[in-house]
Amino acid sequence: MSGALRRRFGYGLVVGKFCPLHLGHEWLVNQALAACDKVFVISYTKPGFHGYGRDRRQAWLSARFPEASCLTIDDGSLAVLCRDGGIKEFPSIPPDDAPDDDHRNFVAWLCKTLLRKRFEAVFTSEGYGDGFAAVLSARFGYHVGHVCVDLARMKFPVSGTQIRADPHRYRQYLAPEIYADFVQKICLLGGESSGKSTLATALAQSLDTVAVPEYGRALWEEKQGELQFPDMVHIGQTQVAHENEMARQANRFLICDTSPLTTLLYSNVMFGKADPELARLAERPYDLVLLCAPDFGFVQDGTRRDDEFRMFQHRWYETELAKRNIPNAVLSGSPETRLAQAISVLRDIFA
Repeated sequence: MSGALRRRFGYGLVVGKFCPLHLGHEWLVNQALAACDKVFVISYTKPGFHGYGRDRRQAWLSARFPEASCLTIDDGSLAVLCRDGGIKEFPSIPPDDAPDDDHRNFVAWLCKTLLRKRFEAVFTSEGYGDGFAAVLSARFGYHVGHVCVDLARMKFPVSGTQIRADPHRYRQYLAPEIYADFVQKICLLGGESSGKSTLATALAQSLDTVAVPEYGRALWEEKQGELQFPDMVHIGQTQVAHENEMARQANRFLICDTSPLTTLLYSNVMFGKADPELARLAERPYDLVLLCAPDFGFVQDGTRRDDEFRMFQHRWYETELAKRNIPNAVLSGSPETRLAQAISVLRDIFA
């Protein structure tokens, strides 16, 4: 292999399902990038696997390999590409269990007719790589080399099947931003003095994960309560950015102390309007929302309004969650009871 990699190729090819994209795949693509002037990465699977759709895989490949040309297709997107390219007749993607030669000939057609590049080498970590290269050579009319990378899987001893069964168990084989895509985001909402932030910290500790603090409160304190309208969208954007960053450090769950939905509420209350971008951020999906009930005495810490506003907030959350069809559970009682309720709900839903 080392001799092959010392040779420079023009166009190199890597093909796979990437369900999910793991470090073994990344090692393969990086070897191709090191040996070629340009690398094309093609991903397809049919019928595929639930939760590993084309858009998700394309986002992974684009994020990890911006220097490569990454093409993730299904039958629908293939038809669009062909029509846009003036190709009237084109094959459908072969099923995953189709004979090897069906896949080889399909990729050869894809490279020759759609991509129209002169590929000099195909990179695989599979025993079928020589046969793949032979079919490409026959279809292209010139020799296509095969570079086999870590066939024995010594460097990254894992498979996509194993990771699909439990991505958290095998997280060491996923890049942090890929693993973050498997983390369940749990959002805590509640009016002022409803125990939300205390619960967020306790829940994260109980689950051995991390909590994203409420950025809006931090900015409010920094600006001594003098927030302006443009601050609202900034709060929402920063809250989301912090969630995305901390998801890489999380363990199965990411506990989010509030969401842009809360910022939307305050923007409307404080300014009578909301930036369209903030309204869009308020649509951000979470795997579960835990709503803290205002069922214990209101505690004034010098930054809060009053119990009447707390009750207004709670009713507003109930209305918005129902209107947006967002799954949620209401937590009540003492802090210890709420923590137990939250853990019970998570176990029931994500068992």
